[in-house]
Amino acid sequence: MKRPHFAFLLLLLTHAHLALAQSETPENAEENTITCAPLRAAIFLKDSTFTLPWPQNVQQRLDSIVASGQFETTQMGLLVYDLTADSVLFRFNERQLLRPASTMKLLTAITALDRLGSRYRFRTRLYYTGIIDSCALRGSLYCRGGMDPAFSAGDMAAFVESVRSLGIDTIFGNVVADLSMKEDKMWGEGWCWDDDNPVLKPLLVGKKDRFLARFMQELRDSGIVVMGDTATADTPSDAQELCTRYHNMEEILRPMMKNSDNLFAESTFYQLAAASGHRRATAGQARHEVNRLIQKLGFQPSDYYVADGSGLSLYNYVTAELEVAFLRYAYKNSAIYVNLLAALPKSGTDGTLEKRLNGDYVRGNVQAKTGTLTGVSSLAGYLTAANGHRLCFSIINQGQRKGSTARACQDRICEALCEP
Repeated sequence: MKRPHFAFLLLLLTHAHLALAQSETPENAEENTITCAPLRAAIFLKDSTFTLPWPQNVQQRLDSIVASGQFETTQMGLLVYDLTADSVLFRFNERQLLRPASTMKLLTAITALDRLGSRYRFRTRLYYTGIIDSCALRGSLYCRGGMDPAFSAGDMAAFVESVRSLGIDTIFGNVVADLSMKEDKMWGEGWCWDDDNPVLKPLLVGKKDRFLARFMQELRDSGIVVMGDTATADTPSDAQELCTRYHNMEEILRPMMKNSDNLFAESTFYQLAAASGHRRATAGQARHEVNRLIQKLGFQPSDYYVADGSGLSLYNYVTAELEVAFLRYAYKNSAIYVNLLAALPKSGTDGTLEKRLNGDYVRGNVQAKTGTLTGVSSLAGYLTAANGHRLCFSIINQGQRKGSTARACQDRICEALCEP
């Protein structure tokens, strides 16, 4: 007779322990429990290693946090999901509609990676019309904006050099901005007028709305005389491409997520519409692309509202449940997950989490997007629990007059999940 495998005996003991624990559970226990997690955690993996059960005291830790008196006057939506065991670990008002603040960028980033991919390029193009005759361009230059938020001084220098390569010293036409990539709206729906809002134009340099003036000045500094003026018009169909500068999705996601850059998020949001073939892309068309993924995940888009891509809008309404659904979808798609994880702030290390979550069990372990608006604070992302399970979570605090109070609550939740 063969001797039973040690791991198998441990599994039987674990099941017996769970059965005893369940028999002692009151019939009227509240729903905020670690449903099925211990049973699912005690399983054999493909390599026959054994995964430790979920620590039973974690539930008490989280119950203690959500029982805090602060939630008598404020709101919180919380959902923690065990990705390894594929089960809900803890829930608290997870279907409460709340403003997500900058965790909205998670929905934007995951939709963009799903719809466009990590190699998608944010392009800015330079064209010219007319003829080149005796060191002169008898035509105009057209700068077609693609809403690349990372267009820099180096990219501008490349534009100027491409003109110099034509061997001209005079331009008899104009320098024209082609802004046809998106609608004319310079701000997002539901943005506060007194907030630090980015300008949503297809042509920016160094994130500033001074593209043509800067280009004109640098042309002149390089010895090229521009006889015409600046103008705005669509690029003619017979114009010849002279230079293209671009940054790919990976380059855009890093500042968008780690630094919570709103311009980078809104640019990504509008790319969703533009890449779908829409001329003069609108926020509504971009919203449609996010809603398509919401529906794909089994939710009704009409139950939520996506106003923008950055979370600046006070009109955004989502739930912790929806954010976790997006995080689960990303986790299940390696091409999305790898790129998203690389862009998320890491606790105690970089980005907006550089000075947060510095304890022994959480430092470098939590990779999550932060969110802050007046009265709103949020945190959503991934971490690894003490039993080795990979978790995703969403915490949205609303109605908090002090952001520090909400952040402390979020940090305690992460610590409760990570500590043994």
